[in-house]
Amino acid sequence: MLIVGLTGLIAAGKSSVAALLGAYGADVIDCDQLTHEVLAVNSPGLAAVAERFGDDLLRFDGSLDRARLGAIVFAERAALADLERIVHPLVAQRRAERIAACTAPVAVVEAIKLVESGYHRDCHALWVVTAPLELRVQRLVHLRGMDEADARARIAAQGSDADKVRMANEVIVNDGGRAWLERQTAAAWQRTLAAEDEAEPATS
Repeated sequence: MLIVGLTGLIAAGKSSVAALLGAYGADVIDCDQLTHEVLAVNSPGLAAVAERFGDDLLRFDGSLDRARLGAIVFAERAALADLERIVHPLVAQRRAERIAACTAPVAVVEAIKLVESGYHRDCHALWVVTAPLELRVQRLVHLRGMDEADARARIAAQGSDADKVRMANEVIVNDGGRAWLERQTAAAWQRTLAAEDEAEPATS
């Protein structure tokens, strides 16, 4: 099975690329969704987060108030690091389970911290989706309803994607319309499949 690591900073558009790859037949494993799963109500992960950041982050139904948690961790680097130390091992375990159960010929692992976690080393190809900073700010404000200061704080907390771009096998520049994104994704998909075919040893 071919494993494609798909990453990009917030509002770059990696989820849009992931959706296209899913339409091509890949099994898309969204690590953000896995994070939701490991922080579900009454889960050990949520209990650990509440212990570190306080029970006031829990809503009346026991679920996590993600907006309040986000305001904390994106304002303080140490708090973000603490959250990642809790969540990343749990997500890694869930991701491994999903990959083991995958029956598609290609699995796409979509994650913001794909490279930082080191998981890119286990992937056959690394794809990075990028977009200009101001365009990403506009998307967060107009599509996700954030105020501009919050949008810029979240972007700043993630740093630059320059290192990821240098490491990537494929870079998708999501700075145009839907048709432009589809053309780039289709071309990168074909190149990735062709490269994998060439890497496979011939059989007699």
